[in-house]
Amino acid sequence: MARALLKRLLPGLAVLALAVIAAWLGWHRYERQWLQAPISSLVEPVTFEIPPGASLGAVARDLEAAGLLDRPRTWLRHGVREGLATRIQAGEYRLLPGTTPETLLAQFVAGDVILHLLTIPEGWTFRQALATIQAHPQIQAELADLPDAEVLARLGMQAKHPEGLFFPDTYRFPRGASDRALLLQAHERLERELADAWSKRAPDLPLASDYEALILASLVEKETASADERPLIAGVFVNRLRRGMRLQTDPSVIYGLGAEFDGNLRRRDLVEDTPYNSYTRAGLPPTPIALVGREALDAATRPATTRFLYFVATGLGDGRHYFAESLESHNANVARHLANLRGARGVRVR
Repeated sequence: MARALLKRLLPGLAVLALAVIAAWLGWHRYERQWLQAPISSLVEPVTFEIPPGASLGAVARDLEAAGLLDRPRTWLRHGVREGLATRIQAGEYRLLPGTTPETLLAQFVAGDVILHLLTIPEGWTFRQALATIQAHPQIQAELADLPDAEVLARLGMQAKHPEGLFFPDTYRFPRGASDRALLLQAHERLERELADAWSKRAPDLPLASDYEALILASLVEKETASADERPLIAGVFVNRLRRGMRLQTDPSVIYGLGAEFDGNLRRRDLVEDTPYNSYTRAGLPPTPIALVGREALDAATRPATTRFLYFVATGLGDGRHYFAESLESHNANVARHLANLRGARGVRVR
């Protein structure tokens, strides 16, 4: 009797099982279609932020509240099923039209956050760069109001002076990045660029280390903004170092004056002795005087082969220089420089 009952029930159970399977497949297909369909409310770029420590469930609720998900539980279930629930990354995201719930989750897992830009120009001092970094609204200032020695300690650097130890460039960073993180990135970049330039240096340079090359590069950086002149400027400095001549470079003097410099370099400044006064002291200054780019590094490590020992600005406002092999020729160039300055000011040259 039981066997007969079972025979009567089997067809019904089979139909029920098939119905359940069909329903599950239909639901699964519907869920996949939803996951892979563009989010209809996302018709223009939207900024969405995931706070640190937020769970996938919390993010799903925030997306629903922002009108970006109409089925947050389905999205959450998909994330859990795929093992992605604990892999989302905090940050500021830009969500673009065409994004699907599935690609949205993938974006959060990849940490594809908005990157902000900050440019540190070549020739700036460390303090100028640090002030600009800390003034950026998307950067957290962890090193504010600290003296140079403490900044270096917080960065884990053994150097005694921060000048020149950071590479000028345009850096990308997420919202909430720290000034410390950006400085570390710039320092690591400087180390790579300096090591590469030093490895390709010309033979027999009068430089004892890559740090001296960095110092020389900073002088070149401050003396000219003309790319084609940098190797010549470096060549002049190298020639003077070889002959034991003082470098007599104004930017180094200005750096040594610090806050005392008012924009006008006077004769008395050239005789006031400081560690950076290249008129009163022989050799290189004790540290770099600015942040240097790759062209200045290349010029310092592979200077032009030249007999020039002197240079002076043209005075034409073009950022270029006259070069000379002898003091007599240099004095003539100085006279041309002064004449050009007077001419630019509308003063007749006698």
